[in-house]
Amino acid sequence: MAMETPPRWDRKMQQRLAAGEAAALGEFYDRFASLVHSLAHRVLDDDAAADQVTREVFGYIWENPDDYDPKQGNMRSWVARLTQRQAVHRLRQAEAKAYAETGQGSAEELEQKVRRAHVAARAEHIVTSMPAPLRAALELAYFQRRDYRQTAADLGVTEDEARRRLRLGLQLLSSANTRPLEGSSPPGGYGRTL
Repeated sequence: MAMETPPRWDRKMQQRLAAGEAAALGEFYDRFASLVHSLAHRVLDDDAAADQVTREVFGYIWENPDDYDPKQGNMRSWVARLTQRQAVHRLRQAEAKAYAETGQGSAEELEQKVRRAHVAARAEHIVTSMPAPLRAALELAYFQRRDYRQTAADLGVTEDEARRRLRLGLQLLSSANTRPLEGSSPPGGYGRTL
């Protein structure tokens, strides 16, 4: 979803990072490190690899804060996209190396694994990026097994509003599996080993 102007925090943070303010990177890290690590871990299923992707993503952001385009969404979405792309890139590298060393598997199996990881990471990104009312409705309905009536009562909204939120949340989630797999590298050659 494109926005005319970025939220104030995003705009200010981008300016601080562009000015080379180390404290800004610390604040940025505190705000987004768990998101980056969890998305990378979702794709790679490996703590050490997720740690490496986390370092790479924050290193890239520190060196390229002007790559953030507020017209493409908020900073949280930008960070999630960078993470997802870098994690998929690392997964491809690791699987290709394993295939070369063992000769087991095939290019189709590799792409299937990458696709599954991409869809899972995209779904997680969609859920974490959606507005809080939609996310709360989905969490109640699917993680806590509430029906729409219980969800409405828990949220203090009408049943029609609960159904609307659930329907919209599900529509957003369905795009995780239907959107084409993006290239492994974002613009500017970020996919390279940093």
